[in-house]
Amino acid sequence: MTRIAGLTGATLPTAPTVCHNCVWWQSKAGRSVDKRRWILGTEEEWGAWGTVYYDDDGRLLGSMQYGPSDLFPRAAELPAGPASEDAVLVTCAYVTDPSKPWVLQSLFLTAIGDARERGASALEAYAYRYDESDGRAERFQVHKTIFPRDFLADFGFTTVRAQGRVELARLELGGLQPAAEGTRERVLRVVRDAFLPEPVPQRP
Repeated sequence: MTRIAGLTGATLPTAPTVCHNCVWWQSKAGRSVDKRRWILGTEEEWGAWGTVYYDDDGRLLGSMQYGPSDLFPRAAELPAGPASEDAVLVTCAYVTDPSKPWVLQSLFLTAIGDARERGASALEAYAYRYDESDGRAERFQVHKTIFPRDFLADFGFTTVRAQGRVELARLELGGLQPAAEGTRERVLRVVRDAFLPEPVPQRP
């Protein structure tokens, strides 16, 4: 069955190849970071730093990286930054199959549930205000680290600050209730049921 697992040093090899050695968020401009050391320190302090989503056959559907904002120094250098100190920051998401748009919704709802269970005050992400004429490919496939403003608004994110078309968006978690089972799998099942298309009636 489809499942979602924590993004860790152990599951990173199953994530998109581009993510294996990327330290863009973990570093400041002009500085390098040893990702293995970052992973060890992060998992000791925080645990899993995102999620990896697999289909029924164990194939990758998508992945998302997130964690306390202070784990990602690059966030302080972006337009509309820095991210808030009390927030869990979604830094990037990768969906392998554009024909399954519900995967990104699944990843975001899982991040919301995970952050809430860990006691975070809010979830934040960087947003971009696209033109109405911009197609789905431009909005969801070109950029992996910044998300459409209206897409985030559907989850209840509001603008903290803006610079040009870039915004820091925030979802307050104080009023949210944790999932009844308190697991990623429960959140995933609810999302999958909500976004999968209705079955096509078969002719007798």
